Amino acid sequence: MKMTVIGCGYLGATHAACMAELGHEVLGMDSDIDKVHTLNSGKAPFFERDLDGLLAKHTASGRLKFTASYGEAADFADLHFIGVGTPPQPDTDAYDLTHLFDAVRHLAPGLTSPAVVAVKSTVPVGTAPRVAEILREYAPAGDLVEVAWNPEFLRESFAVDDTLRPDRLVLGFTTSHSWAEALLRQAFAKIIESGTPTIVTDWATAELAKGAANSFLGTKISFINAMAEVCEASGADVAQLADILGHDHRIGRHGMRPGLGFGGGCLPKDLAGFINRADDLDAGQAVGILREAAAVNARRRRRVIDLTREELGGDLRGKRITVWGAAFKPGTDDIRDSPALAVAQALHDLGATVTVTDPKALDNARKLHPELDYVEDPIAAAEDADLLLHLTEWPQFTHIDPERLAARTDSRKVIDARGTLDTAQWRDAGWITRTLGRP
Repeated sequence: MKMTVIGCGYLGATHAACMAELGHEVLGMDSDIDKVHTLNSGKAPFFERDLDGLLAKHTASGRLKFTASYGEAADFADLHFIGVGTPPQPDTDAYDLTHLFDAVRHLAPGLTSPAVVAVKSTVPVGTAPRVAEILREYAPAGDLVEVAWNPEFLRESFAVDDTLRPDRLVLGFTTSHSWAEALLRQAFAKIIESGTPTIVTDWATAELAKGAANSFLGTKISFINAMAEVCEASGADVAQLADILGHDHRIGRHGMRPGLGFGGGCLPKDLAGFINRADDLDAGQAVGILREAAAVNARRRRRVIDLTREELGGDLRGKRITVWGAAFKPGTDDIRDSPALAVAQALHDLGATVTVTDPKALDNARKLHPELDYVEDPIAAAEDADLLLHLTEWPQFTHIDPERLAARTDSRKVIDARGTLDTAQWRDAGWITRTLGRP
């Protein structure tokens, strides 16, 4: 098949490369010309595991190319995926749909024959009819352009695998959707034939799927972090408690790791956006549990700041603090709503000299927080530090020998906010350790 992908950020570039891997001819379209040039060279303008390999493979094979022209995209195929960003609106938690509606308006004039526009972007429920209205107004083919909803459920650093081997495939249509469904089933034929559960539903249910999924995941993380607060108050061990709960198959261990909480460009935004839309629909009382999940997540960051002040005598002015981690999670260079950087910035504002290290995200962190210090080598970064904070659980950090590190610093204090350091090993090496939710 031929298809286009409109918007080539994390979602769009990954989707385009994976559709080429499935055997299709794909044209990615993005209005950022520099991004288009980078993608056409076979590289992503961000770090995502395994993505550069697919981009290089399929830009070389000719199955995949990128353009900045909506007209070229409209002429290329009759199936158009839209994966533009939907960030929060300034000063509110509502989704900003400007990029989505602009993309539809720019694509529509080139749709002169029957086509399917399949939206992957995360949106508030009720957006699909507005997309259909824009297409009816601006597309010469009018009602012959059908709207489908195909939400994504990607995890950053696992996005390629999640696209090629998803847990489920969701396709949302209006009541009369035979051609659109047939076209999407053809696009995803290899995925469907592999046994992936495929749910065909209405627009509204498909729109709710991503926000509801991320809201549940955020709530699950916040639940175990709420238990960490109880454990700290009672002297219990939240890591063992999580293990006990996780053996119950109704609960499950996956995704329930206590620590500093969640960040990134999806979970916090989607949780807040889901709450905001529920309020708009006069269903705000139904999402009270989600408000508390967000509050628990925010408290985890404040808890690390409070522990830092405890360890350093209250006054942070003149103190040297090293932060291991800038990305919001390991395996990515994404620093959007990074808990690690939020803590680092707060400590800087309290007067500390903060040095940050990260395997992938230092360039992005420097641009956003030039007031912080940055060192590439995590051992060198910790030299002469009054306190070490472990805030992103990169394996490069957890594999560092604490005895080797102890020889490079006089003050051997560490706060492990991710709970992945070997506490016994660090204490045997002479370190004073504090771990969230553990004695």
